[in-house]
Amino acid sequence: MVSSPRPLVSVVTPAFNEEECIPELVDRLRKVFDDETYYEFEVWIIENGSTDSTWNLIKEAAAKDQRFNGIRMSRNFGADGALTAGMDHARGDAVVLMAADLQDPPELIPEFLRQWERGYENVYMIVESRKDSSLLRRVNSAVFYRLAARLTDRRFPRNASDFRLIDRKVNDAVKSMKERGRFLRGLFGWAGFSTKGVPHQRPARFSGESKATTKTVMDLAKKGILGHSYIPLRVIFAFGVALSLSSIFAFMTLAIYWLLYGVPFAGYGSIVSLVLLAIGVVSLMLGVVAEYVGLIYEEVKQRPIYLVSEEYDPTVESQEPPD
Repeated sequence: MVSSPRPLVSVVTPAFNEEECIPELVDRLRKVFDDETYYEFEVWIIENGSTDSTWNLIKEAAAKDQRFNGIRMSRNFGADGALTAGMDHARGDAVVLMAADLQDPPELIPEFLRQWERGYENVYMIVESRKDSSLLRRVNSAVFYRLAARLTDRRFPRNASDFRLIDRKVNDAVKSMKERGRFLRGLFGWAGFSTKGVPHQRPARFSGESKATTKTVMDLAKKGILGHSYIPLRVIFAFGVALSLSSIFAFMTLAIYWLLYGVPFAGYGSIVSLVLLAIGVVSLMLGVVAEYVGLIYEEVKQRPIYLVSEEYDPTVESQEPPD
């Protein structure tokens, strides 16, 4: 397929317990492919540690249509780990990254292609609204994007989605970044290239329940900010300097007061309150430093970003048919 005169577009989508969504995803992708006759397509569906029949459905789809391929991870490596596996296998001139739950509608791919044809190398969906998101999720997203914009020199466009089309050169550039604490939106922002956002309302899941719990979203946000900004460390340093200067000034003022009027016994409660406040602030600062140390720890272990248990490529004749 790589040698085809028509440009090849790779679609990469991770799937974790998405047995209810895979058949619909496959059908809707095929319709898009049928309409986009100028392009060749391949699909890499990454089974990310599912406990249902997701893998069997992927193999069935691949057996019926050779444009579809399956990769089975040895366990769940997170969405970014699965996307990385797909990016490593993708052979296309352009690569589309999307979710398998159909909150990233395949029908938006043609618009991505039109923007790519205009010369944009990183085309992503801007989420105008979320149909099935809770108030807490919407607040979390708003806070994250505001913090990320301030702390990373606005490398994270507001409400940018992971659903995107990237040029081959962008895919190769991000693949060359081997850091383990992966936050792909941050890596794409750091890489640069010519970008274009496409506003779109994010639909509800086609079926099933969202795997993005508050904890996983907060962990991802923490990784995204701390992995792409040193400003929290600089704030700690600045706060420490300011606190030290304030302490020196306060000590000198109190020393003069004590020389003139003596040392009163009153104020014990205030002293205890200040001590507790100082302990709390120091603990918070140590927590931030500990998060950075944790990121460094993950990097120095040099473990692989993901492990593949099995691949299903319908063009390889030696493979067994799907169960």
